[in-house]
Amino acid sequence: MPQTRIESDKLFIKDVFQKWYRIPEYQRPYIWGSDQVNELLDDVCQAQKSNPNSQYFLGSMVLKKSNEQDGSTQYEEYDLLDGQQRLTTLFLITAVVRDLTPDSNSDLKKICQDAIHRKANHYDNIPERSRIVFDIRDDVRKFVDKYVKLDGGTSKTDELKEILEKSDKDISIKNIANAILVIQEFFTKDAFKNGNSIDQFFPFFRSNVLLIYVATEELEDAFHLFTVMNNRGIKLRNSDILKAENLSKIYVIKRASYARTWESIERYFAEDFDNFLSHIRTILVKQKAGYNLLKEYEDNIYNPKDFNKSTKQYIPKPPLLEKGEDTFKFVELYYDYYCALFEDSENQNFELGNQISLMKFGLEADYWIAPLLRYYDKFKNHNLIHFIKLLDRKFSADWIIGLSPTMRIENMNSIIKFIDDVDDPEVIMTSNVFNVQVDDLKRVLSGSVYGRRYARYLLLKLDLAFHGHNTKFSPPETVSIEHILPQNPSPSSQWSIDFDTNEREKWINRMGNLVLLSRRKNSAQSNLDFTLKKERYFRSNIELFSNSVRIFNTYNTWGLSDLTKNHKEVIKKIFALYAISISEADINLLLA
Repeated sequence: MPQTRIESDKLFIKDVFQKWYRIPEYQRPYIWGSDQVNELLDDVCQAQKSNPNSQYFLGSMVLKKSNEQDGSTQYEEYDLLDGQQRLTTLFLITAVVRDLTPDSNSDLKKICQDAIHRKANHYDNIPERSRIVFDIRDDVRKFVDKYVKLDGGTSKTDELKEILEKSDKDISIKNIANAILVIQEFFTKDAFKNGNSIDQFFPFFRSNVLLIYVATEELEDAFHLFTVMNNRGIKLRNSDILKAENLSKIYVIKRASYARTWESIERYFAEDFDNFLSHIRTILVKQKAGYNLLKEYEDNIYNPKDFNKSTKQYIPKPPLLEKGEDTFKFVELYYDYYCALFEDSENQNFELGNQISLMKFGLEADYWIAPLLRYYDKFKNHNLIHFIKLLDRKFSADWIIGLSPTMRIENMNSIIKFIDDVDDPEVIMTSNVFNVQVDDLKRVLSGSVYGRRYARYLLLKLDLAFHGHNTKFSPPETVSIEHILPQNPSPSSQWSIDFDTNEREKWINRMGNLVLLSRRKNSAQSNLDFTLKKERYFRSNIELFSNSVRIFNTYNTWGLSDLTKNHKEVIKKIFALYAISISEADINLLLA
C-alpha cells in the first residue's frame, strides 16, 4: 500500500495568497466577531511596532490537497478543514487595504487584488478565479463576489450596515460584513494612524506574518490530521470533524442540505453540542466512554468489535450506525426528541416540564439524559412522567449517598439496556434498575446536608414538592442556601438564649433549618433575630420558593421546638419523594 504523502511548511501571508483554497460545503459558517478580528489586527500591529524585523506566527491550517483543471490550466486546490476563520479574516484585511489605498498607489492596489482574485486572460486561456472559493453557501459566494472580490466592494459601508440589520441574512454573511466594517474602523481610527500607517503595517503583514500548514491528498488522512491537531490543543470541536467525516460519505448534491441541518442543531446546543452527541453515543453503545468522542464513534459505533476469548482476537460486528445519511438522520431524530422533552414539555404539561427543569437545574451531571431520550424514542409519552420521576429518584439517590461517577454511569446504562430489552413500559416501572439504597439514603438525609454538593438540589426538590404543578417551576439563576438559625449568632442574641452550643451544632446544617434565597447571602443580616430577619431580609428574597414562603408564613418564632417540627415535616416530605415510608418513631431514632 503506497505511503500517504503529507505536505507541511510555513507560509508568509504573501505566499499564502499564491495558493488556491476552497471552503467546502460541510464547513461551519464564518463565526468570528469584532473581538477576534480586532485581536488579530492588534497582535500583528503590536508585533510590527515592537520588533519590525521579526517573524510573527499567527496560527495553522489543515488542508486537503487536490489537483484541479480550469480550462487548459491545471492547478492545486486546498480544501480548508481547519483555519477557515483566520484565513478568511486575512482575506478580508487584504480587500479592505486595497479599497483604502488611493488609485495613485497602483502597485499596492494590484498586489492586494492579485491576492484576492485573478482576472481572466483570454489570450493565454486562463479563466478568472478567486483565491478562496466559498462553497459553504451559494449566497455567501455571491456576497463575497460583490463586496470582497470587486475593487471598491468593501467601501460600500452603508450597504454592509444594512446587511447587519437584516435578521434573515446568513450568519456567515452578517459576520463577514461586520468583519469588513471592523477592519475599516481599525485602519482609520486615530489610535492606528498615530505613529503608524498602512504603508508601514502592510509590508510587515505580508512578509513577516506566517502560518503553518499541513496537507494531504487523501480526505481521510486530512481528517486524521485535523483530529491529531485537535488533540494537541488547537481549538476544534469533535462535532466539526464528525460532521466532515459523515458529509464526505454523502452525494455532493445532498451535502449542503445535511450541512444546514447539522449547523442548525449545533447552533441550538452551542457549546453543549458535543455533550448531546455523547448522549447519542451512550444510547447506542450503553457503556461508559473509554476514549474521546471521535474515537468512540469510530471504534464503537461505526466499527464495533467483539473480543473472542478463545482465539484472543477481535471479531468485527455490524455497525450500530452507518456513516453518512444514517448518522445525520439519527442525530436529527434525537434532536427532535430532545426538543419535545426539554422545550415543548414546558408548554404542554407543567408537571413534565417542572420535573425536567428540576433535574436540569439541580443535578450536577447529565448522565440521566441518555436514558430519558431512549425511553421517549421507544415509548413516547406513555407513563413518561412516572418514568422521569423514577429516573430522577435513582440518579439523585446514587449521587447523594456518594456512589462513584463510574457506578452512577453504569446504573444509567443498565436502565438503557432494560428499555432496549422490554416492549411494555409497565414492566420498566417495576424494575429493580430503579432500586435505591434506602438505609444509606435515610442516614444521609437525616443528618447535616449543608455544604454538600447535593444540598441545593435537595432543597429545590423539596421546593417543587410544595410548589406543585399548577404553574411553571422556574428557579432563578442565582440561588443561595440560608440558615434560619444562623451559624455564628451573637452571644447576646435571642438565638444564644433559645439554643445552647450542643443544640446549635446538632441542628444548624440539617434540612429543617435551611431555606433557599433568590439572591446571594447577606452576612450582615444573617445573624438578626428571627422576627427582624423575617422582615428585613427574607421577605424580599424568598418569594420564588414555595418551601421558604411556607416556613415564614407558618412560624412566628424559631425555637428548638419550631425547628424540630419543621425538620420532621420536610424529612417526611423528602422521604416520600424517594418512596421511603417512615414512622414518627423512626424519625426520632434518626435524630437521636
